[in-house]
Amino acid sequence: MPRNARLDAPGALHHIIARGIERREIFCDDEDRNDFLRRLGEILTESQTHCYAWTLIPNHFHLLIKTGDVALATVMRRHRNGHLFQNRYKSILCQEEVYLLELVRYTHLNPLRAGIIKTVEDLDRYRYCGHSCLMGNSRNDWQENEAVLKLFGKRPGFARRTYRAFVEKGMEQGRRPDLIGGGLLRSAGGWQAVGALRKAGIHQKSDERMLGDGDFVEHVLLRAKERLHRKYGLASKGIGFEQLAQWVSELTAIPLPAMAGPGKQRKTVRARSILCFLAVNGLGLPLADLAARLGISLPTVSVAVQRGGEIVDREKLDIAVLECKI
Repeated sequence: MPRNARLDAPGALHHIIARGIERREIFCDDEDRNDFLRRLGEILTESQTHCYAWTLIPNHFHLLIKTGDVALATVMRRHRNGHLFQNRYKSILCQEEVYLLELVRYTHLNPLRAGIIKTVEDLDRYRYCGHSCLMGNSRNDWQENEAVLKLFGKRPGFARRTYRAFVEKGMEQGRRPDLIGGGLLRSAGGWQAVGALRKAGIHQKSDERMLGDGDFVEHVLLRAKERLHRKYGLASKGIGFEQLAQWVSELTAIPLPAMAGPGKQRKTVRARSILCFLAVNGLGLPLADLAARLGISLPTVSVAVQRGGEIVDREKLDIAVLECKI
């Protein structure tokens, strides 16, 4: 069966799980792990993506990240020195206020569950897991330590002790299948909870790609549906990039050569953003191809696509006008 498209949105919390093919090892030694963390840190910093938790296991890794303006696919797939990870990965879009702390704990307990280390004291010092950073025993500038610790207290020392007690208590919970997928069963907390909801006449919308309550799921799907209606519509009309660029140029009074390159004048940025949004969502042009055409970086294109969507929505630009003019 074909997979559903991944869901993404600016500021969305994602639980990422990536495994080696046939569960083979993807990290053979510390050199592999250090190289991965170096590249991960670069792309997270460059894309302004927030990382709350992470852990590396020999045959897989977990990331708990919150995207900014750069799309999740760009963060995971593209990097100036090559792909961050080449195999397909699992992404669950999560309701932050409900699941953030549980997912931080679940992610950081993985080395214990996998038997890589034996005790919480070992975990405190294990450098291939974000827990040691939160405990102050290692450092990664790209990890959002302060954002997590402030949820446990205002004073750093107290917050660390409270956080560690929270993690240690999670050991008795064992594996948490409810936190590694989406859908109603996991979001509600099991069959008993689902049954109770149904008996109470409460019907929750659900989606296997999301971990959250019905209102959260409905809101995300509504936004995704709005984007889907627009996607590839221009391409189906036989409109190409040059025609699209000419239309945007006429609309904004900015010539295409001015849109190309890193110019930062407000009118130029507006025109480039509209062009990028329509090229990606109307023509299906890959981000990398668009970056090459415009002579700008991939993260810059991703930000422009997001900004362009906001402009089109805010200014209620009528894309049907373009179809009529061609």
